Amino acid sequence: MPASLLVELRTEELPPKSLKRLSEALAQSVFEGLTGLGFLAAESAARPFATPRRLAVLITRVLDKQPDRMTERKGPSVSAGLDAGGQPTQALAGFARSCGVEVAKLARAQGDKGEHFVYRFKHKGEPLKNHLAGVVEAALKKLPVAKLMRWGAGEAQFVRPVHGVILLHGAKVVPGAVLGLKSGSKTLGHRFMSRGPIVIAHADKYADILRKSGKVVASFEERRAAIAKQLRQSAVRQRAHVFPPHDWTGAGKTGDAEMAERVLTAGPILGANEELLDEVTALVEWPAVYAGEFEREFLDVPAQCIGLTMQKNQRYFALMSEHAELLPNYLLVSNLETRNPANIVRGNARVLRARLADAKFFFEQDRKTKLADRTPHLANVVYHNKLGSQLERVQRIQKLAVQIGQRLGADERLVERAAYLCKADLLTDMVGEFPELQGLMGYYYALHDGEPDAVAKAIARHYQPRHAGDTLPNAPIDQALALADRLDTLVGIYGIGLQPTGDKDPFGLRRAALGVARILVERGLALDAMELLQFARGQFPDGVVAEGVAQDLYGFILDRLRPYLRERGFKPDEIEAVLAVYQGEQGDRLFSTVIPRLTAIQAFRRLPEWKALSEANKRIRNILRQARQNGIEPASDANPDLYTETAEKALGDAVLHMQQEVPVLCGQKGQYAEGLRRLADLASSLDLFFRDVMVMVDDQAIRGNRLALLNQIRHLFLWIADVSELQG
Repeated sequence: MPASLLVELRTEELPPKSLKRLSEALAQSVFEGLTGLGFLAAESAARPFATPRRLAVLITRVLDKQPDRMTERKGPSVSAGLDAGGQPTQALAGFARSCGVEVAKLARAQGDKGEHFVYRFKHKGEPLKNHLAGVVEAALKKLPVAKLMRWGAGEAQFVRPVHGVILLHGAKVVPGAVLGLKSGSKTLGHRFMSRGPIVIAHADKYADILRKSGKVVASFEERRAAIAKQLRQSAVRQRAHVFPPHDWTGAGKTGDAEMAERVLTAGPILGANEELLDEVTALVEWPAVYAGEFEREFLDVPAQCIGLTMQKNQRYFALMSEHAELLPNYLLVSNLETRNPANIVRGNARVLRARLADAKFFFEQDRKTKLADRTPHLANVVYHNKLGSQLERVQRIQKLAVQIGQRLGADERLVERAAYLCKADLLTDMVGEFPELQGLMGYYYALHDGEPDAVAKAIARHYQPRHAGDTLPNAPIDQALALADRLDTLVGIYGIGLQPTGDKDPFGLRRAALGVARILVERGLALDAMELLQFARGQFPDGVVAEGVAQDLYGFILDRLRPYLRERGFKPDEIEAVLAVYQGEQGDRLFSTVIPRLTAIQAFRRLPEWKALSEANKRIRNILRQARQNGIEPASDANPDLYTETAEKALGDAVLHMQQEVPVLCGQKGQYAEGLRRLADLASSLDLFFRDVMVMVDDQAIRGNRLALLNQIRHLFLWIADVSELQG
């Protein structure tokens, strides 16, 4: 009879950051294993459970015995199994013996390669106990575990020692052994709030029994929701935010610029609280949220430092006021519920006070040495053994940033200064403790040193975007430094042969390439990416990086651009139509115009003529390609005096008119959609031309002139995109 099946592994403390993933993978693998063996019904479902000391899965409607099934074994073909007299051959007789039956018991079946002999027999279903332990063992081997460990005197291996196994079908224990442990129906509850073994009377009651008798919330999702609810309730009582709000109610009470700056600081801190929620959920079985506080003197340290100290070192949740200011309060999630949590709160406060004192000490000590005095010491820090020191890298970034800044109209003096200081904070104690703060601490220390505000901001913002969806640098000086930093990384690391492979990208080159693309695209910077790559390559000594690295990286950046554009809602053929243009002559405007061009293509596709024009462009492209393959080049320009056909003259007149309009609309005004709309007027003329005019005639002058006319049409469309790439 179908019944729910419970599988539980009781372990020592599991890695918190991978707990959820492990439980989901275990549930899926056990479910798939039982499905393959025929033990599950169509409506069966799996529910994973995970706590710091257990992984479990509950699967509904599991059969205690496989259904009987007919099995068919294929034998030789009829032509190979029977001789000319219709008697069994040795091949057929041998097949029958291997099946343990007479030849007469074999049947015939029609297959893809003709008729053949088969042996059909009923395979009797086996009980669940014969397979369950093996299914669980196989599932454990498939778990995404980087390192396994052994324990005791046995040979069993798992991510952490396993001390108990439950295999329970309904109310019955399924006999078997997993990792050398015999199955049973007993587990343990909370380490401190529960006493002795707990018997799971029925698989369906697993979560309820653990909750009531063991003080354990077995479901990861339920536990996470309970923690989030308690955190929000406690934050509300303190008139604070623990997670990013939809809006900040204090925004209208202070200056907009000042508030916006604080929100930029508060957002990532509260966002880190959301990320911390999963980790804390994996650390507790019976969560209880308590509020703590620290001395206000520590608020002199930048909020990001305090937030990281609490979140990373202590797993505490930082709190922000309605005005996006860090509060001297925090929330902690304990694994112990008590009516009087004073001792818990005091103990945690004592530990946090020591951590914050360290942060304050680092901050004060770091400010005693100016960033400008630290930069020369970067000569003692190796960037890469093939690429020199961090100081050499800073010098390369300086030159490249100045070149970019000149093109963007940034103050050259400020760009050069920001580039000189941008990596100095790598030598500070605070960044040594929290590498995530590089750039940000440079901002605070630059302000303390009396550097211009624009220089300090550029130091912080040149790391943007740090991740997908992150804020982009906005000021020209910030953009110049951000691009220079990434381009130097790309050219240097890629150029010495350390390209990403598969899912491995230890130097973050894909992220750097996408960052370059996003800055150029979203900020509309009309910079020639190839030119900048070549300039960056020129900053390295001869022979250090590959000669063709600039060309390779240009393609690498385009490869990152494609999925980014697909995520923004553009179709693959639209993207290829636009990018095809930039294999040619307009590379300096690739990234700054890619979105307007794609938007124009989307509008073009709503016109009734788009398919006809796309097909006509395919035809033009093929005619020109075949002509060149045969050594025939079009004339430099179409000569109206050589037009001989009416359709040819009409198309020539239309093209001449377009040549006056399209370059102005697209090249000067950036009105790509309007350019394509005007070009759509060529549809009827092109249709008549291809119907009435032969292009590849014997007369060399006329043939070259007609090829020139088609070439002009193709180049008119290439002001926007190669519409021949569009698929119907």
